[in-house]
Amino acid sequence: MIELVVLVVLAAMIAYGLRTFVAQAFSIPSASMFPQLEVGDRVIVSKLAYDLHDPNRGDIVVFDCPPAVGCATGEAQGPLLGRWLGGLLEAVGLRQPSTEEYIKRVVGLPGETVEGREGEVYVDGRRLVEPYLPASAVTSDFDPATLDEDELWVMGDNRSNSSDSRSFGSIDVDTVVGRATLRVWPPLRTAFL
Repeated sequence: MIELVVLVVLAAMIAYGLRTFVAQAFSIPSASMFPQLEVGDRVIVSKLAYDLHDPNRGDIVVFDCPPAVGCATGEAQGPLLGRWLGGLLEAVGLRQPSTEEYIKRVVGLPGETVEGREGEVYVDGRRLVEPYLPASAVTSDFDPATLDEDELWVMGDNRSNSSDSRSFGSIDVDTVVGRATLRVWPPLRTAFL
């Protein structure tokens, strides 16, 4: 009986450690990344990806809720034991992951100027080729925004139904949780991203 308890505790600690430091599953809560990601899809997010390199244009990233949106940060609320237990339940799949993170595609990199005009995105004055968008996608116009050296411009693929940098501005690179690398649910749509 003692061995079983030790084994269960050890397995839970390993799952929590992997979720905290290596990779985490996220559920897609909205249609902002359609058609690449649909509501209810599950993706695996690598938390180590940006330890090895900086974000690239076209990466799909998960990041903390932008301050301009005014989300409550679940990580900072509640007693430590409750947060740890909640993280453990998410790690082993017994609780739905937090919705305090967003998932979008990186469009603008640090130091660049991003602008929306005539239904297209322009980066440093040049039209951005976005092969991941459906042919019918039209980007609403937005004023030029010059990014600082620690900022990214992120947008959803479903341009007409996405709350993204057009509404909340650029995001700090430090708020990026990780890079979405694999869609694992539903099983018939499993694919690398």
